[in-house]
Amino acid sequence: MSGIISTGSFPKALWPGVKKWYGQAYNDYPVEYTELFETLSSDKSFEEIVGTSGLGLAVVKGEGAPVTYDSEQQGFTTRAQHVNYGLGFIITEEMMDDDQYMLVGERRSKALARSMRQTKELVAANVYNRAFNTSYTGGDGKAMIVSDHPLISGGTFSNVIATAADISEAALEQAVIDIAGFTDDRGLLIAVRPEALIIPRQINFEVQRILKSNLRVDTPNNDANVLKMLGSIPKVVINHYLTDSDAWFIRTSEPGLHYFERKADSFAQDNDFDTSNAKFKATGRYSFIWSDPRTIYGSPGA
Repeated sequence: MSGIISTGSFPKALWPGVKKWYGQAYNDYPVEYTELFETLSSDKSFEEIVGTSGLGLAVVKGEGAPVTYDSEQQGFTTRAQHVNYGLGFIITEEMMDDDQYMLVGERRSKALARSMRQTKELVAANVYNRAFNTSYTGGDGKAMIVSDHPLISGGTFSNVIATAADISEAALEQAVIDIAGFTDDRGLLIAVRPEALIIPRQINFEVQRILKSNLRVDTPNNDANVLKMLGSIPKVVINHYLTDSDAWFIRTSEPGLHYFERKADSFAQDNDFDTSNAKFKATGRYSFIWSDPRTIYGSPGA
């Protein structure tokens, strides 16, 4: 039966003589999703992030004339609907009794923990993997990174590089310039800064050359590397769960990428009364969302 580990599943575990087992658990990269999102707790079925428009610019007040009054309004709403993830396995009584290596119970529990961990990493990374996909939209009805995010007061703004480009010195300089021009929903400039360049593993070496060289890369000119000199990109984050080998992202100082933990991963074990089979399970409930697109800037690559 599917999902039940019996003596037939691991016949070698019933006899002495096996020197080593492999494949149960491997080393994992350190937790990576915390570099992509801010972590928040939740005690409800869902959470909502709601924007506001802010006030506009002041206007000239004529002598003896009244002050002009402005108003604010509610903006776009993004809902984080928490999802419950779970996985488990069953071991027969006979397998538990006859296992010579404690292979199935102890080591499969470690494998279960690893499965839960990687599930969370993939769910988190998929927000970035789908950043340019118009089938996955946020509260404003747009994909996370597009050229036409609507403003509440009218008009649009972009958080994507104008011409899709692979990572380069010129592309990063343009990104820093564009981010410095972000405005609120009434068109007022906001002080947003790049905080982390988020990249797949495939372009790490190129990124290190661009950001850490004292002089400009791939040019005979003896110019200073201004990106390094100004500290324009404070941190580089490699995420091993990104699926596009040339897409890159800059997470900004504006909060807007959220990880809500409704229930931390938990593990439980019980025995079935009729069969005496041992049951192991793990569950966790959480959600990953984006709300304010000013929190991110990116390019899908050339």
